[in-house]
Amino acid sequence: MAVLDKPARNAPPEPGSNYKWIALSNTTLGLLMATINSSIVLIALPDIFRGIDIDPLGAGNTGYLLWMIMGFLVVTAVLVVGFGRLGDMYGRVRMYNLGFVIFTIASIFLAVTWQTGDAAAWWLISWRIVQGVGGAFIMANSSAILTDAFPVHQRGMALGINSVAAIAGSFLGLVIGGLLGPVDWKLVFLVSVPFGVFGTIWGYFKLRDNGQRTPAKMDWWGNITFAVGLIALLVGITYGIQPYGDSVMGWGSPLVLSCIIGGVVVLIAFGVIETRVANPLFTLSLFKNRAFTLGNIANLLASLGRGGLQFVLIIWLQGIWLPQHGYSFEETPLWAGIYMLPLTVGFLVAAPVSGVLSDRFGARWFSTVGMVLSGASFVLLLVLPINFNYWAFAAILLLNGVGMGLFSSPNRADVMNSLPANARGAGAGMTATFQNSAMVLSIGFFFSLMILGLSRNLPSVMEAGLLQHGVPAANASAVAALPPVAVLFAAFLGFNPIQQLLGNVLGTLPADQASFLTGRSFFPNLISGPFADGLVAAFWFAVAACLVAAVASWFAGSRRRAAVTAPEKLERESLGGELAAVASEGGFGPAELVTNDFESDTDRHPIPRAGAGELLGAVRTASGSAVLDGVVTVTDQFGRQVARAVAEPGGRYALRDLPPGTYTAVASSPGFRPDVTAVTLNGTGAVHDFALDGHGVVSGTVRGGRSPLSGALVMATDATGRVVGSARTEADGTFQLRGLPLGTTTITASLPGHQPTATGLQVVPDSAATLDLALEPSIGGLVGVVSGPDGATLAGATVTASDERGDVVAMATTDGDGGYELAGLTPGRYTVVATTHAPAAVQVELPAGAPSRVDLQLGAPAIDRRPAHVQNS
Repeated sequence: MAVLDKPARNAPPEPGSNYKWIALSNTTLGLLMATINSSIVLIALPDIFRGIDIDPLGAGNTGYLLWMIMGFLVVTAVLVVGFGRLGDMYGRVRMYNLGFVIFTIASIFLAVTWQTGDAAAWWLISWRIVQGVGGAFIMANSSAILTDAFPVHQRGMALGINSVAAIAGSFLGLVIGGLLGPVDWKLVFLVSVPFGVFGTIWGYFKLRDNGQRTPAKMDWWGNITFAVGLIALLVGITYGIQPYGDSVMGWGSPLVLSCIIGGVVVLIAFGVIETRVANPLFTLSLFKNRAFTLGNIANLLASLGRGGLQFVLIIWLQGIWLPQHGYSFEETPLWAGIYMLPLTVGFLVAAPVSGVLSDRFGARWFSTVGMVLSGASFVLLLVLPINFNYWAFAAILLLNGVGMGLFSSPNRADVMNSLPANARGAGAGMTATFQNSAMVLSIGFFFSLMILGLSRNLPSVMEAGLLQHGVPAANASAVAALPPVAVLFAAFLGFNPIQQLLGNVLGTLPADQASFLTGRSFFPNLISGPFADGLVAAFWFAVAACLVAAVASWFAGSRRRAAVTAPEKLERESLGGELAAVASEGGFGPAELVTNDFESDTDRHPIPRAGAGELLGAVRTASGSAVLDGVVTVTDQFGRQVARAVAEPGGRYALRDLPPGTYTAVASSPGFRPDVTAVTLNGTGAVHDFALDGHGVVSGTVRGGRSPLSGALVMATDATGRVVGSARTEADGTFQLRGLPLGTTTITASLPGHQPTATGLQVVPDSAATLDLALEPSIGGLVGVVSGPDGATLAGATVTASDERGDVVAMATTDGDGGYELAGLTPGRYTVVATTHAPAAVQVELPAGAPSRVDLQLGAPAIDRRPAHVQNS
């Protein structure tokens, strides 16, 4: 691979021609690892608490449980947007690889925990927070890396696969935690280490930054206020679901009120700061983009429903259904993960399919229908009895997984495609912030609703049940006063608290009654009724969230892309896109070239006449192909931005409702030099096409063997497949390509009669390279007609071709018209013999290219040793 300049000392070497698939594989591994660890402890908490000797019902230990779950989620929610901004500034791959390193180190320290009791709990919580820091780096930059690596028409597929990993990981973590926890709770953390080491090394050597980097100062005040405000808000939610004084929850406590109110105030201050700094952490102007705003609202609400569902299902299975069906409390974590597999299967099936189809038909229908199906699944869960038939339960989980899968990939692709290239890191970080914050919010919402439902009936039901089995009234009343959150966490951990709560009282009861109270059925049956009351409120909340998300998805989903059919997409693909697919992507794409027409999309579909206050046009390369990531910014005479537009797939842009005046319009795209023009609008509109080029120059020679080839077509295509330069070779075979953009470029040479060739190079600023390309002759052949002495064509004659060594290398039999064809011959000298009557033979010199014509007449004189003149057919 040719390189225009020496790479930076610590830069990873240029990957092979299938870079986008490497980027997809590595980021998918990273997201899968991060999201598995966000949920793996949920199902393994019983084994972790037993392993470190922590009593889940002990005073103050509820906080350990909450922070074990929420520490990872809180820190990723707080940091992910800032880390996305760092990726925009210093390189997305660099920040992503740093996340892999931090995550792996934290996993190692979690796995080597040696303490017990409170010390072990704080050790685990601390390193879970560090692990969350690594996860935030990975989550913030993976989407931006993929969006940089894949062309627009494949981003839905790529982000869909990535989204499958991100969300399926949270489901798979439940199964993996259930499998590893009973064996050894430390395996829950150790399992990430080999994948982390492998991903770190792989990413360092194979990933590269090919997006636009925006050097800028860090917005420290924005970072501080955002972190303080969001942490305060999430901490308030965490302690709001814990008891306070005589209240079943702590929403009225001074600490919770201070955290929530103070957090909201600080976040408001953060918003004000972001409107006044030069390089804001949170690019609030992105919310002017309807697709970005509504897409994130839909994602937030879908995450609320999905996150809450996980907790409810774990409580339902571990605390009630599995013990009722004969499973011991030690076995419930494993089987809860197994019985939730239909949810994962539905998601894994639907998400990739919807991602690919949304590239073709648009995101609107898929994301909207997905949310409607998810809402319907919550309604079905409402009518399902607590002691359900498993197959009905599995079918509903499958429906929910399919709905979430249909929604997630199109939603994520539509949000990322709505962003300009230089804001993808920040946009991806903002999206991940909403998603991760929703997980924490869902715990607060769902647990609060469940606790309210339990608090209405649980005390009376528990007291009556204990009295019925001989427990003294005083003891029964004391146990019934247990905070509902403790009962909820006991069910969440698959833990039967009756033996611990009654203590010595069990020894005064008849043996059969004591055995029954501490067995598998009493506690699950006792809480099933109050639990059902809590489910009603929680699931209706989820239904409402899904329906609102469906509405937001309908208005956010792409409409213009939805109208693009497959033939239209092929029409809009330039020749450069096809060449890049063949030459530099190892067969992923069209297999042949059928035209040398460089007509652009905007030539075939002229831009309409501009109306009053409109600036319309197209952003193209100097070669005429569309610039898919082009951005047009309009400023007034004081340098203030008044409008901005991102070029659509055909390269077009449109700015409307501009007041009369004189403006400066600038078009830019990663790797290109900006193009600027002055526009005056006096109650009229204007049309202007921008032509972008870069700094790179490539020159060289195209040869066939040792001879230069004149008239060969040399083209340059960038990483997205667009043509960024073309030239014909001179008589001496030389060519020169100027104005190439920065980044990965594929140089392709072709000439009729020769096999095309391609090579990749990295264009760097103010550099030139010399490139020699060699074309091999195409495989040729012979065609002709065999006739007899009278000149009539002969059918059934045998025609053979022998090389200079006398070896027969091809044979054919003439058809009814006397015609024959000998294909697959390399250039050279052959003896062609036809036999049926007296044989006819002739020696030919076969050139490269299309088959040559040689007619043979049988009964002619013996072999003519002089080379025959052949005519190209």
